[in-house]
Amino acid sequence: MTDDLVIRSRRAVLPDGERPAVVAVRDGRITAIAAHDAPLRAGAEIDLGDLALLPGLVDTHVHVNEPGRTEWEGFATATRAAARGGVTTLIDMPLNSLPPVVDVSALEVKRAAASGAVHVDVGFWGGAVPGNLPELRPLHVAGVFGFKCFTADSGVPEFPPLPPGEMDETFREIAALDGLVIVHAEDPAVLAEPSSGEYADFLASRPPSAERSAVEQVIRLVERTGVRAHILHLSAADCLEPLAEARSRGLPISAETCPHYLTLCSADVPSADATAYKCCPPIRDAANRDALWKGLADGVIDCVVTDHSPCTPELKRGDFVTAWGGVSSLQLGLPAVWTAARERGHSLHDVVRWMAEGPSALAGLTSRKGRVAVGNDADLVAFAPDESFTVVPGDLEHRHPVTPYADRTLTGVVQATWLRGETVTGAQDGAPRGVLLSRPRPSNGAAT
Repeated sequence: MTDDLVIRSRRAVLPDGERPAVVAVRDGRITAIAAHDAPLRAGAEIDLGDLALLPGLVDTHVHVNEPGRTEWEGFATATRAAARGGVTTLIDMPLNSLPPVVDVSALEVKRAAASGAVHVDVGFWGGAVPGNLPELRPLHVAGVFGFKCFTADSGVPEFPPLPPGEMDETFREIAALDGLVIVHAEDPAVLAEPSSGEYADFLASRPPSAERSAVEQVIRLVERTGVRAHILHLSAADCLEPLAEARSRGLPISAETCPHYLTLCSADVPSADATAYKCCPPIRDAANRDALWKGLADGVIDCVVTDHSPCTPELKRGDFVTAWGGVSSLQLGLPAVWTAARERGHSLHDVVRWMAEGPSALAGLTSRKGRVAVGNDADLVAFAPDESFTVVPGDLEHRHPVTPYADRTLTGVVQATWLRGETVTGAQDGAPRGVLLSRPRPSNGAAT
């Protein structure tokens, strides 16, 4: 049978390493992977030459904000940015949209807003907040990928943190569902109000000990309840020791970090009004950044995702007390991480493991996403690993071009992105080709 498409590359990044190969696609799935010069028949053929062929990235930490705060970001703009950045699957956070996804009716509102508007595949996290314990099982049945909770203030009043008295019961319920809890881990007892709007004072107000204390609390809850837990946006390298120790004891806990923690540092922040750098937890010093890279190399940190958290430019104005905290990097995550990774001696295979395979495994999507493998969706990226570019905010597809990477030179350019074998460029006139995903069912492992 003739395939629909074959793509050849001298640098195909496969699960077992990088090598010349040809990939065949039929009906949206990868049907064969063969030697680069294998004479495969197809309706169309693309030869990438020395461009690398990567699996589409999976970003499990994205705030789309639609509906309710669509002026911050929406599904059309976020998923165009994703496609331009080589991300073919994203999982949307249960806040900062209105209503937040803390019950099934809110999930249906979110799905309705996304339907027909997405340029890449999109799934949804549910939320665990005070008082919604009875909603967790219905949300799980409805297909959310897991449940997000905060140990500290989320920044929006409609998504409050779980108090310590409710965390145990919530974690036990999620464990009973064989579900996953994902945690924004900062201890509110250690956090403080910044003494000024300068970055140094903002940084001092959210010390590494706040993260470590909350991570240690989560580890104790995992040990007590048996729940599978994941630490979100790890910024403090002080947390690596307790995480490594917990994992050495077989506890089911994982962690992620973000491009901005791996590529930026506190010394990069030029002034009190450079609030594109503001995020919570904060970007720390260069020594901390180096230690996070070691945590990645050692496997203590499982994946790298963006925590794309945009807002309107007005909310980013002011200083490090008044501005909204969030970094928009959905389109830039791959080149940002690759720029730093190659300088540290890491390979494209490493980056794929952190940004595609790891997040796909977290979401339970490895039978379809995150790998160039027979049977998986033909979600693929043509990537020029040696080509550099300067970040021009006006070239970004997300709704508001606010980024700490403005005017930085990055290495690695996404030349093309395919979703199930169809080109998705992120262009304004491109027809949305994405679908909405639900958590895979154990019986067949296939998302719907």
